[in-house]
Amino acid sequence: MITKSLQADLLMLLVTLLAAMGWMFSHEALQSLPPMGFMGVRFLLAGLLVSSVGWPQLKRLKPGAWRRAAGTGVVMGAAMLCWILGLFHATHLGVGAFISSLGVVLVPVVGWLFFRQNPSASTWVALLVAALGMACLSLEGGFHFSPSDIFFAAAALTFAVHFNLNSRFAISIPPVALTGVQLSVVGVIALLASSLFETWQQAPGWSGLGWVAASVLIATSLRFFLQIKAQSMASASHAAIILTLEPVWTAILAMFWLDERMSALQGVGCSLIFLALLINRWRWLLQRPKQVA
Repeated sequence: MITKSLQADLLMLLVTLLAAMGWMFSHEALQSLPPMGFMGVRFLLAGLLVSSVGWPQLKRLKPGAWRRAAGTGVVMGAAMLCWILGLFHATHLGVGAFISSLGVVLVPVVGWLFFRQNPSASTWVALLVAALGMACLSLEGGFHFSPSDIFFAAAALTFAVHFNLNSRFAISIPPVALTGVQLSVVGVIALLASSLFETWQQAPGWSGLGWVAASVLIATSLRFFLQIKAQSMASASHAAIILTLEPVWTAILAMFWLDERMSALQGVGCSLIFLALLINRWRWLLQRPKQVA
């Protein structure tokens, strides 16, 4: 018999794989689409798709639930805009994935600042190790951060806020309804931003449309539904442990897909960031109760 905890673990593991694939899909789609416009199309289509499936749940949502779902969607929209701009300017997706993963380290810090949660001592140790990792990455270019690094770091902070909100609201809002509302809000925000700051040079070809479709169906609709579903079955800290694998999968995919290679300094920096992710969850792992299937 598979326990509820194991189901959540397996779902979150699948989420990390889909998220890593999303980096590759988005990279390819940006060859023919502006970044914010791409995110708007991707998330609005995904939101409408999920909302159509979860329409019975949406009809039963109370006004307070609509406000909470839309509010978390706004936060998610800010995070995704920072992320896609980082990806647009990035020269190394593997490094960007590790910087974005710092949101996992920041989850308990945000919980402490805004939700009165008490982080363990390992949280502060993890922050120190992560800072050393970021210092190594900054040394690669002469002790400065590239625009993509700054966008990815901003996305990490905003993701941490969104993750805490999601874990609190996913308990009381049906996952399909919450996913549909959030994705739709992100799509609207991104399209508004695109209309203000971008121009569409040409319509994407069939190849570009294919990558958009893969992003909508696989890396967005399925990925975020499974993530919210898994978070409704486990705590934020529990789910965040599995999410530490996303940058690893992304770096591996980038190695084979884009033929990327890390320098020694980048490897040290990313390794320190990954160590910070593990330290951040080490205490929880030691205290995790055993369950009988």
